[in-house]
Amino acid sequence: MFSYQSLPPPKTILSTAASITASALLLRTIAADLIPTNIHHYFKNLSTQLTVVIQESDGLTPNHLFESANLFLATNLPPTTLRIKIHKPEKDDQFTLTVDRNQPITDVFQTLKLKWVLRTEPIEVSGTRDSSSRSELRFFELSFHKKHKETVLNKYLPYVVKKAKEIKEEKKTVKLHTVDYSGTDYWSSVVLNHPATFETMAMDVDKKEELLEDVDMFMRRKDYYRRVGKAWKRGYLFYGPPGTGKSSLVAAMANRLKFDVYDLDLREVQCNSDLRRLLIGTKNRSILVIEDIDCNVGLQSREFEKESTNSDDDKITLSGLLNFIDGLWLSCGDERIIVLTTNHKDRLDPALLRPGRMDVHLEMSYCTYGGFKILASSYLQVKEEEKLVLFERIKELLKKVQVTPAEIAGELMKKGENVEIVLTNLIRWLETKEAESMHH
Repeated sequence: MFSYQSLPPPKTILSTAASITASALLLRTIAADLIPTNIHHYFKNLSTQLTVVIQESDGLTPNHLFESANLFLATNLPPTTLRIKIHKPEKDDQFTLTVDRNQPITDVFQTLKLKWVLRTEPIEVSGTRDSSSRSELRFFELSFHKKHKETVLNKYLPYVVKKAKEIKEEKKTVKLHTVDYSGTDYWSSVVLNHPATFETMAMDVDKKEELLEDVDMFMRRKDYYRRVGKAWKRGYLFYGPPGTGKSSLVAAMANRLKFDVYDLDLREVQCNSDLRRLLIGTKNRSILVIEDIDCNVGLQSREFEKESTNSDDDKITLSGLLNFIDGLWLSCGDERIIVLTTNHKDRLDPALLRPGRMDVHLEMSYCTYGGFKILASSYLQVKEEEKLVLFERIKELLKKVQVTPAEIAGELMKKGENVEIVLTNLIRWLETKEAESMHH
């Protein structure tokens, strides 16, 4: 049992405490004199720093955060960086920078200072003939003051992912995919090098603005589509005579949005089940194009389908196409645009054109004066005020003659680079067209 009588006298206790305090002060003085200042700071910082480890993968699936950090840091390398990695794929025009290992990279976010370092550690590769075969695991170490943990996890890292996505989209090479039954997903692809842009499109200015506004609105409405329970897709019908720029407009949309293009020729598709497989093979952020929809075989009216004894999987049917456009299959991805083109809108089944399938109907008309001015600027680098008399004559003729932008472009490419000669010959060609139309 504890007894106060077992304690030493108070004088002894005070004497012992004073001795301990003095010893502690002495040790602290000795440490301050003998241990370098930078070591002091190291141990002090060690207790306040938090390090987040971001591995390249979990062994099976890639870590999207690692990929985002790698891309983000490669575009924010400070001038003090001593080593960088660089490579150039054969088909790309630009060099690609990546982060090299063991190179500290400092970033600042909302006054917070953060340090990134790419580390590697060797790992053994199992299942190889050479038991000594080794690979490496890459991972980022992100260090910062531990009091900023919530800010880093909830704000900074999402910011890194967002910026990396923007960088990736900016650098993305747009590809054109075509049907290929020899591939695993029924598609083969090449780089889409079509130079068309909205600025160079020779079409009615008001229609162009309306289309631009609609496309941009579609891109901003992810939350809206999710809220109303609809697939994030948009359908466009481009109709008009051949040569009015329907295919070029698709390329202009792809270049603006950085969307891949999937060119679907229904004459190459054997049955409705193949149609579904082709859709599954497409990716998010893509434009699916079915050109000359009125000319594709097998798209009988739904009344005709009911009379047919063949099963839906024996051929491509209009019902199969309609289900393909607005049914279950388009709900398997996001940011999808569908474009149908036709020279004869009146030949299409009304069920194909209703809102929700083809949301926007855009008529691609014959060349207008506004379209001609865009072509003249692109092909001849000449403006209206520089050749006003010739431009006015062309304006009068375009009100009387129906010619396509493709035909005008063809005439502007003739007779060399002398602007006066080219425009004069265009006027003569238009006058000939006017005379022909009057005789007919």
